[in-house]
Amino acid sequence: MRVEQLNEGMWAMTYLVVCEETSKAALIDPVWDNISDYVTLLEEDNLELQYAIATHTHADHITGCFTLAEMLGVDYVMWNDTPSLGVSIYVDEETSLSMGSLDFHFHHAPGHTSDSMIIECGPYIFTGDFLFTGDGGVGRDDLPSGRTHIHWQALDVLNRFDSDVLVCTGHDPPGTEMQKLSWNRKNNLILNLETYEEYSKWQDETSSELGHVSKIKIALPANLFAEIPEEIPWID
Repeated sequence: MRVEQLNEGMWAMTYLVVCEETSKAALIDPVWDNISDYVTLLEEDNLELQYAIATHTHADHITGCFTLAEMLGVDYVMWNDTPSLGVSIYVDEETSLSMGSLDFHFHHAPGHTSDSMIIECGPYIFTGDFLFTGDGGVGRDDLPSGRTHIHWQALDVLNRFDSDVLVCTGHDPPGTEMQKLSWNRKNNLILNLETYEEYSKWQDETSSELGHVSKIKIALPANLFAEIPEEIPWID
Protein backbone atom coordinates (compact mmCIF):
# COMPACT_ATOMS: atom_id res chain seq x y z
CA MET A 1 0.00 0.00 0.00
CA ARG A 2 1.29 3.41 -0.98
CA VAL A 3 -0.08 6.68 0.41
CA GLU A 4 1.23 10.05 -0.72
CA GLN A 5 0.17 13.65 -0.04
CA LEU A 6 0.34 15.41 -3.40
CA ASN A 7 -0.21 19.13 -2.91
CA GLU A 8 3.14 20.72 -2.19
CA GLY A 9 2.96 24.21 -0.76
CA MET A 10 -0.81 24.13 -0.22
CA TRP A 11 -2.94 24.01 2.92
CA ALA A 12 -5.45 21.73 1.20
CA MET A 13 -4.31 18.11 1.23
CA THR A 14 -4.90 15.54 -1.51
CA TYR A 15 -3.96 11.91 -0.93
CA LEU A 16 -3.02 9.31 -3.51
CA VAL A 17 -3.75 5.77 -2.33
CA VAL A 18 -2.29 2.95 -4.41
CA CYS A 19 -2.70 -0.81 -4.34
CA GLU A 20 0.82 -1.75 -5.33
CA GLU A 21 -0.22 -5.28 -6.34
CA THR A 22 -2.61 -4.08 -9.04
CA SER A 23 -1.47 -0.45 -9.69
CA LYS A 24 -5.02 0.72 -9.04
CA ALA A 25 -5.33 4.10 -7.34
CA ALA A 26 -7.71 6.46 -5.58
CA LEU A 27 -7.48 10.20 -5.05
CA ILE A 28 -8.95 11.54 -1.82
CA ASP A 29 -9.97 15.22 -1.85
CA PRO A 30 -8.38 16.17 -5.19
CA VAL A 31 -8.23 19.92 -5.86
CA TRP A 32 -9.44 21.05 -9.28
CA ASP A 33 -6.54 23.49 -9.68
CA ASN A 34 -4.05 20.59 -9.65
CA ILE A 35 -5.79 18.08 -11.91
CA SER A 36 -3.13 18.19 -14.62
CA ASP A 37 -0.48 17.32 -12.02
CA TYR A 38 -2.52 14.34 -10.80
CA VAL A 39 -3.10 13.02 -14.32
CA THR A 40 0.60 13.38 -15.16
CA LEU A 41 1.57 11.45 -12.03
CA LEU A 42 -0.90 8.67 -12.80
CA GLU A 43 0.48 8.35 -16.33
CA GLU A 44 4.13 8.45 -15.25
CA ASP A 45 3.58 5.80 -12.58
CA ASN A 46 1.34 3.64 -14.80
CA LEU A 47 -1.53 3.84 -12.32
CA GLU A 48 -5.18 3.20 -13.08
CA LEU A 49 -7.40 5.63 -11.19
CA GLN A 50 -10.49 3.84 -9.87
CA TYR A 51 -12.00 6.28 -7.37
CA ALA A 52 -12.13 10.04 -6.81
CA ILE A 53 -13.37 10.55 -3.25
CA ALA A 54 -14.43 13.70 -1.41
CA THR A 55 -14.53 13.59 2.39
CA HIS A 56 -17.18 16.35 2.35
CA THR A 57 -18.60 19.19 0.26
CA HIS A 58 -15.76 21.68 0.22
CA ALA A 59 -16.34 25.42 0.58
CA ASP A 60 -12.77 26.67 0.16
CA HIS A 61 -11.72 25.04 -3.11
CA ILE A 62 -13.28 23.39 -6.14
CA THR A 63 -13.11 19.62 -5.91
CA GLY A 64 -11.46 17.73 -8.74
CA CYS A 65 -13.73 14.73 -8.26
CA PHE A 66 -16.43 15.40 -10.85
CA THR A 67 -13.89 16.53 -13.45
CA LEU A 68 -11.77 13.41 -12.95
CA ALA A 69 -14.92 11.30 -13.23
CA GLU A 70 -15.74 12.94 -16.57
CA MET A 71 -12.16 12.83 -17.89
CA LEU A 72 -11.20 9.32 -16.85
CA GLY A 73 -14.51 7.52 -16.35
CA VAL A 74 -13.81 6.81 -12.68
CA ASP A 75 -16.32 6.68 -9.83
CA TYR A 76 -16.97 9.82 -7.80
CA VAL A 77 -17.57 8.79 -4.18
CA MET A 78 -19.27 10.76 -1.39
CA TRP A 79 -21.38 10.20 1.73
CA ASN A 80 -24.92 9.07 0.93
CA ASP A 81 -26.81 12.24 1.88
CA THR A 82 -24.43 14.73 0.29
CA PRO A 83 -26.11 17.58 -1.60
CA SER A 84 -23.34 17.50 -4.22
CA LEU A 85 -24.29 16.43 -7.73
CA GLY A 86 -22.27 14.24 -10.07
CA VAL A 87 -21.64 11.51 -7.48
CA SER A 88 -21.73 7.95 -8.87
CA ILE A 89 -21.24 5.98 -5.63
CA TYR A 90 -22.98 7.02 -2.41
CA VAL A 91 -21.56 5.35 0.69
CA ASP A 92 -22.63 4.78 4.28
CA GLU A 93 -21.23 2.89 7.23
CA GLU A 94 -22.26 -0.44 5.73
CA THR A 95 -20.32 0.24 2.53
CA SER A 96 -16.98 -1.38 1.72
CA LEU A 97 -15.28 -0.47 -1.54
CA SER A 98 -12.51 -2.69 -2.85
CA MET A 99 -9.52 -1.56 -4.87
CA GLY A 100 -7.26 -4.47 -5.62
CA SER A 101 -6.20 -5.87 -2.24
CA LEU A 102 -7.29 -2.70 -0.38
CA ASP A 103 -10.67 -1.95 1.16
CA PHE A 104 -12.16 1.43 1.99
CA HIS A 105 -14.59 1.80 4.89
CA PHE A 106 -16.56 4.91 5.73
CA HIS A 107 -17.56 6.55 9.01
CA HIS A 108 -20.03 9.42 9.24
CA ALA A 109 -18.33 12.32 11.03
CA PRO A 110 -20.63 15.35 10.69
CA GLY A 111 -20.21 18.78 12.21
CA HIS A 112 -17.94 20.67 9.83
CA THR A 113 -20.52 19.70 7.19
CA SER A 114 -23.49 17.36 7.36
CA ASP A 115 -21.92 15.00 4.79
CA SER A 116 -18.46 14.83 6.36
CA MET A 117 -16.96 11.35 6.65
CA ILE A 118 -13.76 9.64 7.75
CA ILE A 119 -12.31 7.18 5.26
CA GLU A 120 -10.54 4.15 6.73
CA CYS A 121 -8.07 2.15 4.64
CA GLY A 122 -5.53 -0.18 6.23
CA PRO A 123 -3.48 1.66 8.88
CA TYR A 124 -4.71 5.10 7.70
CA ILE A 125 -7.72 7.28 8.37
CA PHE A 126 -8.47 10.27 6.15
CA THR A 127 -10.35 12.78 8.27
CA GLY A 128 -11.01 15.67 5.89
CA ASP A 129 -11.83 18.75 7.97
CA PHE A 130 -13.32 16.78 10.86
CA LEU A 131 -9.92 16.58 12.57
CA PHE A 132 -6.65 18.41 11.96
CA THR A 133 -3.17 17.85 13.40
CA GLY A 134 -2.23 19.11 16.85
CA ASP A 135 -2.90 22.81 17.36
CA GLY A 136 -5.00 22.87 14.18
CA GLY A 137 -7.80 21.29 16.15
CA VAL A 138 -10.71 20.72 13.78
CA GLY A 139 -12.40 22.45 10.88
CA ARG A 140 -14.67 25.42 11.49
CA ASP A 141 -18.37 24.77 11.97
CA ASP A 142 -19.83 28.11 10.86
CA LEU A 143 -20.03 27.26 7.14
CA PRO A 144 -23.11 25.90 5.29
CA SER A 145 -24.50 22.74 6.98
CA GLY A 146 -21.93 23.02 9.80
CA ARG A 147 -23.21 22.40 13.33
CA THR A 148 -21.01 22.97 16.37
CA HIS A 149 -22.91 20.68 18.74
CA ILE A 150 -23.00 17.89 16.15
CA HIS A 151 -19.23 18.10 15.62
CA TRP A 152 -18.59 17.92 19.36
CA GLN A 153 -20.82 14.85 19.73
CA ALA A 154 -19.37 13.19 16.65
CA LEU A 155 -15.81 13.26 18.02
CA ASP A 156 -16.73 9.95 19.66
CA VAL A 157 -16.36 8.31 16.24
CA LEU A 158 -12.60 8.44 16.80
CA ASN A 159 -12.99 5.80 19.51
CA ARG A 160 -13.57 3.25 16.75
CA PHE A 161 -9.98 3.43 15.57
CA ASP A 162 -6.79 1.89 16.85
CA SER A 163 -4.34 4.32 18.40
CA ASP A 164 -1.71 3.40 15.80
CA VAL A 165 -3.66 4.57 12.74
CA LEU A 166 -2.08 7.50 10.91
CA VAL A 167 -4.39 10.51 10.77
CA CYS A 168 -4.29 12.11 7.31
CA THR A 169 -6.06 15.46 7.50
CA GLY A 170 -7.73 17.63 4.89
CA HIS A 171 -5.96 20.86 5.85
CA ASP A 172 -2.77 21.73 7.67
CA PRO A 173 0.17 24.06 7.04
CA PRO A 174 2.47 22.95 4.18
CA GLY A 175 5.08 20.53 5.41
CA THR A 176 3.05 19.32 8.39
CA GLU A 177 3.96 15.76 9.33
CA MET A 178 0.90 13.59 9.76
CA GLN A 179 0.71 11.88 13.15
CA LYS A 180 -0.87 8.79 14.66
CA LEU A 181 -4.17 9.01 16.49
CA SER A 182 -2.38 8.34 19.79
CA TRP A 183 -0.26 11.48 19.22
CA ASN A 184 -3.34 13.51 18.39
CA ARG A 185 -5.11 12.33 21.53
CA LYS A 186 -2.26 13.84 23.52
CA ASN A 187 -1.55 16.93 21.42
CA ASN A 188 -4.73 17.96 19.60
CA LEU A 189 -6.23 20.70 21.73
CA ILE A 190 -9.81 19.77 20.81
CA LEU A 191 -9.37 16.18 21.93
CA ASN A 192 -8.27 17.51 25.32
CA LEU A 193 -11.27 19.76 25.94
CA GLU A 194 -13.70 18.54 28.58
CA THR A 195 -16.94 20.38 27.84
CA TYR A 196 -19.07 21.49 24.94
CA GLU A 197 -18.93 25.04 26.25
CA GLU A 198 -15.14 25.05 25.84
CA TYR A 199 -15.47 23.66 22.34
CA SER A 200 -18.14 26.17 21.32
CA LYS A 201 -16.00 29.05 22.59
CA TRP A 202 -12.99 27.75 20.62
CA GLN A 203 -15.10 27.49 17.46
CA ASP A 204 -16.44 31.05 17.87
CA GLU A 205 -12.97 32.48 18.45
CA THR A 206 -11.39 30.52 15.61
CA SER A 207 -14.09 31.44 13.09
CA SER A 208 -13.82 35.11 14.07
CA GLU A 209 -10.04 35.02 13.67
CA LEU A 210 -10.16 33.26 10.29
CA GLY A 211 -12.88 35.53 8.94
CA HIS A 212 -14.56 35.18 5.56
CA VAL A 213 -13.79 32.16 3.36
CA SER A 214 -12.58 33.97 0.26
CA LYS A 215 -13.39 31.28 -2.33
CA ILE A 216 -16.76 30.15 -0.99
CA LYS A 217 -18.97 32.03 -3.47
CA ILE A 218 -17.22 30.31 -6.36
CA ALA A 219 -16.19 26.98 -4.87
CA LEU A 220 -19.35 25.95 -3.05
CA PRO A 221 -21.78 26.32 -5.99
CA ALA A 222 -19.27 24.56 -8.25
CA ASN A 223 -19.08 21.62 -5.86
CA LEU A 224 -22.84 21.46 -5.30
CA PHE A 225 -23.74 21.53 -8.99
CA ALA A 226 -20.65 19.73 -10.37
CA GLU A 227 -19.96 22.56 -12.79
CA ILE A 228 -16.79 24.53 -13.43
CA PRO A 229 -17.61 28.26 -13.58
CA GLU A 230 -16.61 30.31 -16.61
CA GLU A 231 -14.36 32.53 -14.51
CA ILE A 232 -12.23 31.40 -11.56
CA PRO A 233 -10.63 34.48 -10.02
CA TRP A 234 -7.68 32.73 -8.39
CA ILE A 235 -6.59 30.97 -11.60
CA ASP A 236 -4.25 33.01 -13.83
